[in-house]
Amino acid sequence: MVGGLIGLACAILPGPAPIAPLAPGGADGAMWSAATLERGRLIALAGDCAVCHTAPGGATNAGGLALDTPFGTIYTTNLTPDPETGIGAWSYPAFARAMREGIGRDGTHLYPAFPYTAFAKMSEPDLLALYAYLMAQPAVKYAPPKTKLPFPLDQRRLVAGWNWLFHDARPFAPDPARSAMWNRGKYLVDGAGHCGACHTPRNALGAEKGGRAYLAGGEAEGWIAPPLVASPAAPVPWTEGALFDYLRTGFSAQHGVAAGPMAPVVAGLASLPESDVRAISHYLASLSPSVDAATAADAAIRRAHGAEAVATLGLESGRRAFEAACAVCHAESGGVGHLGVRPLLGLNTSVSQAAPDNLLRVLHNGIDQPATAQLGYMPGFRDAFDDRQMAELAAYIRARYAPGQPAWRNLEDASARIRREGAH
Repeated sequence: MVGGLIGLACAILPGPAPIAPLAPGGADGAMWSAATLERGRLIALAGDCAVCHTAPGGATNAGGLALDTPFGTIYTTNLTPDPETGIGAWSYPAFARAMREGIGRDGTHLYPAFPYTAFAKMSEPDLLALYAYLMAQPAVKYAPPKTKLPFPLDQRRLVAGWNWLFHDARPFAPDPARSAMWNRGKYLVDGAGHCGACHTPRNALGAEKGGRAYLAGGEAEGWIAPPLVASPAAPVPWTEGALFDYLRTGFSAQHGVAAGPMAPVVAGLASLPESDVRAISHYLASLSPSVDAATAADAAIRRAHGAEAVATLGLESGRRAFEAACAVCHAESGGVGHLGVRPLLGLNTSVSQAAPDNLLRVLHNGIDQPATAQLGYMPGFRDAFDDRQMAELAAYIRARYAPGQPAWRNLEDASARIRREGAH
């Protein structure tokens, strides 16, 4: 009832006013200092702007990437300074309103697939630097496809009601009881990094849940985004050092390799100042019970080897597929690692998760765009194995390397679904 009344009010009341366009040349990149532009570049990397606003094969930040959401497909917008199809006519106040309130220059509400709910936490100097950086980039004249959601979701005024219910536009406020490092980490996680957009579960209306659900695991582009807080699904507890290694390089010897939507995130983090990545790691580690390095190392040794062979009785077809396709790199006795790093499957979260989706996506599609060049790549096997064989392989890996977890069900159907969806 309350939601309906809010929606009705939003549909009847006048919407936000447009902000006048800039005069030609009103935000020339030459007006900004080199320090401001560099600060903006780093903010853009932390926020993964180009990851979402660049379509496959398209120009950087020109938009057009299709984002599949539970409410329909949303296409990202052109962030280049083209005055007709991008943000070239946007003043800084128009840009800041979009980032903090989710309202475009023309007064149109933006869908919250654009994470203004997180960007609102950013400081004014960071927002201004990001604006300067984007306005200094090459302009690309490209009009991305229009987002057309079904009625009533196509009525953007209703987003005002969503904002009233779920959006807190207040900037980040440091906790004086915490260290500068902790506050910096939280600022990056909750603000520019918008980690919760993928790693926090959402309610039926698409808003991130609060309280104990914060960073407790979510979904991103069909991948399961694991919890960033302590979870029984993690084979080995995360230490602050392991978090830093993973976020900085895309690989932790005690956990595995960044893949799927996390790979471009790490690629951006790899270019940030080391102090920022350490701050993020420090903050995330503080959300879980403290684990010393020796305890984590002992757990890694125990989990790396998986179960005894008796756990895989009846899975001979999967075992043969594993030995033919996987063991050369992933056997716990030591693979050759000729394609890059050699993650041990007993330490991989995708093997111990409640659903098989992440493992099946890697088995099908491999890792052809690693987070950093040093990681190497992994070939996919979608053309080598049919869905029955994929199911047998995944069942063997689960039984062998996550012996404390229940067997996955309906693996053949899951493999067929992921095959239809293709690579993400």
